[in-house]
Amino acid sequence: MTFLDNIQLAFVAALAVENLLYCLLGVTLGMVVGVLPGIGHLAAITMLMPMTFHVPPTAALVMLAGIYYGAQYGGSIASILLRLPGTASTAVTCLDGYPMARQGRAGVALFITTIASFIGGVLAIAVLIALAPPLAEVALTFASADYFAMMVLGLVATATLCQGNPLMGAASVVIGLILGLVGTDVNTGTMRFTFGIPQLFDGISLVALAMALFGLTEVISSAGKKNDHAARQDKITLRSLMPTRKDLRQSIVPTLRGSAVGTAVGILPGAGGGSMASFMAYAFEKRVSRTPERFGHGAIEGVAAPESANNATAQAAFIPTLTLGIPGDAVMALMLGALLIHGIQPGPRVITENPELFWGLVGSFFIGNVLLLILNIPLIGIWVRILAIPYQYLFPAVVAFIGVGVYSITYSYVDVLSVAVIGLAGYVMVLIGFEAAPILLGYILGPMLEENFRRSLLLSGGDLSVFVTRPVSAGLLGLSLVAIIWALVSALRGRQKRPAEGTL
Repeated sequence: MTFLDNIQLAFVAALAVENLLYCLLGVTLGMVVGVLPGIGHLAAITMLMPMTFHVPPTAALVMLAGIYYGAQYGGSIASILLRLPGTASTAVTCLDGYPMARQGRAGVALFITTIASFIGGVLAIAVLIALAPPLAEVALTFASADYFAMMVLGLVATATLCQGNPLMGAASVVIGLILGLVGTDVNTGTMRFTFGIPQLFDGISLVALAMALFGLTEVISSAGKKNDHAARQDKITLRSLMPTRKDLRQSIVPTLRGSAVGTAVGILPGAGGGSMASFMAYAFEKRVSRTPERFGHGAIEGVAAPESANNATAQAAFIPTLTLGIPGDAVMALMLGALLIHGIQPGPRVITENPELFWGLVGSFFIGNVLLLILNIPLIGIWVRILAIPYQYLFPAVVAFIGVGVYSITYSYVDVLSVAVIGLAGYVMVLIGFEAAPILLGYILGPMLEENFRRSLLLSGGDLSVFVTRPVSAGLLGLSLVAIIWALVSALRGRQKRPAEGTL
C-alpha cells in the first residue's frame, strides 16, 4: 500500500461511527481524569479496560488511547490553576503556569497549553505515520549503557531548573535519587529504606510525592494569605483568552522544539515517558533563553515547551509499542494487554496483518486531538473561574482532593501520611532554597538509572569502559560533562559580577 492509501485507510477507519464515538468518550474521560489531581490516566485505563472486552479491538484501543492523551491535556489545568499536577508529566507546567495564573493570565496560559499540546500531538502523529518502522528499529539499537547515559544527561539538565545556584539544583536531584531508592531492590529482592513498613516495599508513591511537593507545599505556603490574585482576573471573554503577538512569538519555536524532544523521547522505550520529555524540554528552553531569569516567574515558553513535549511523547510512545511490541511504560503495557485480550499478537506484523486496526488507531489520534481542541477552548473560562473561589473554601477542597486522589490508587493510609510528611518537609526545603521539580525528576529517573547502570556492568563483566566505548553513550556523557562545566562557569561569572555591581 502507498502512503496515500495508508492515510485514506486511517481516516476511513477512524471516522467509522463506532470508532468515532469511542474516541469522543475516551478523550472526554481522559480530560476529566487529568483535571482531577492524583487519579491519573493509568488508574483510569485500568478501571475502564473491562468495558472494552466486548467491543471490536479498534474501538477498544481508540478509547484507551484517548484516555491516555486526553489526560495529558487535562492534567495541565490543575497544574496552572492550583499548582496541583494532574499527571506527573504536567508537574513542570506548575513552574511557570501557576505564576501566570497569579498574574491574572490563567486564560492565556490555558489557551497556549491547549494549542501547544495540539501541535505537539499532531507533529508526533506525522512522525508516527511517516517513520514508525525505521525509527523503531533505531530505538532497538540502544543498549542499557546508552539509556544510562541519556538519563545522566536528563538529570544534569534538570539541575539547571533550580533558580540561581546550580549546586542547589544538583542537591535537589540527589534528594530525588535517594527517595527513588526506597523499596525493593529489583536485582536482589532486598528491602531498602522501608523501615519495616510493608506499604513502602514498592517504594514511595509517585502521585503522593508529586501531590506533596507541588500541591500541599503550596497550600502551606499560602495559608493565611488573602486570595488577591483572583481579583486580577479579567472578565472572561474570548479576547481575554487570546495571547498577544508577543506571547505567540515567544511560544512558536519552544512549541516546535518541545514537540521534537517529546517525539524523540517517546520513540525510545523505557526513557521515562512524558515526565522526562517535559522536564528536558523545559530545561533546554531555559538554557537557550536570553532571559533565563524569567523562568519560574511566568515565562510563557515554560508552559508551551513542556506541554507540547508531553503530548508528543504520548503519541510517539505508540511507535515501539505497535511496531515492535515493546512497551515504553505501564500505560503502553496495558495497551499491549488489550491487544492480547482481543487475540492480536503485538509486534511488527500488526501493521501488515491488522492494517485497519493500526491505521484506524493512528487516524483516531488526529481526530482525538481535534476533539480535545474543540472541547478545551470553550471550557477555559470555566476553569479560570476556579481562581475566584476564596482561599478558605478553595484550600480545604484542594487538600481533600489530594487525600482522596492519593488514597484511591492503592487504598493505603501510608500514602496519605507520606503526603503529609513530604509536604511539610517540602515547605521547609522551599524556605531553604531547594526546588520541587529537580527532586521529582530525580525520583522518576533514579530507579531506571540504577537498573541500566547495573545491567550494563553485568553484561560487560564489570568493565566501566562500556559507557565510553559505545558512541551513543560516550556522546551523551560528553554532553553531560559540557553542561556541568557550562553551569559552573556561569555560576562563577555570576558570582564575580555581583560584587562588581555592588561597588557602583
